[in-house]
Amino acid sequence: MKTFAPSRATIVEFLADILRRRGAESYLGENVTMSQHMLQAAYLAETEGASDALVAAALLHDIGHYTNEFPEDAQDRGIDNRHQISGAAVLAPFFPPAVTECVRQHVDAKRYLCAVDPEYFGRLSAASVLTLKLQGGPMGEDEVAAFRANPLLDSIVRVRIWDEGAKVAGRKTPPFAHYEPLLRRVVQRAG
Repeated sequence: MKTFAPSRATIVEFLADILRRRGAESYLGENVTMSQHMLQAAYLAETEGASDALVAAALLHDIGHYTNEFPEDAQDRGIDNRHQISGAAVLAPFFPPAVTECVRQHVDAKRYLCAVDPEYFGRLSAASVLTLKLQGGPMGEDEVAAFRANPLLDSIVRVRIWDEGAKVAGRKTPPFAHYEPLLRRVVQRAG
């Protein structure tokens, strides 16, 4: 199957099409679909008054689960199947680092929070506990120190908290179309 390569002018429509076609897929043992999860994360960010870039990061943090939708040469460009890495890589030509770094680091943020906040682990869903084990478990001291040096640490941690809170069956959210103007603004500013 030949995959359409998005451009700066078409990336928002490209992302909307992916979620329209595939968003109803299950989300790794959670009680919500992938699109419900992504929209809930964006909704939580928006209701907290987050910047456009952080709302975009919350919305797109799991887009890496769909990287097979991007150009056939994605793997040749070093995009592997670790969703946080592949998601950041496919978004990088269109979105600023304030978005892509949050996407790239949202898994490590879970590991970080489990290491530094004893109560955070207790808030993880059963599926997040399972994936935490697969992702290396809580960070060690050296990893924590290195992670804390990231200048976007606060933003990355916020996206992770919205990610974990975005697993509520039946929560009402705006549709993807609500976020399209915001995404276009973020892409345009990244110009």
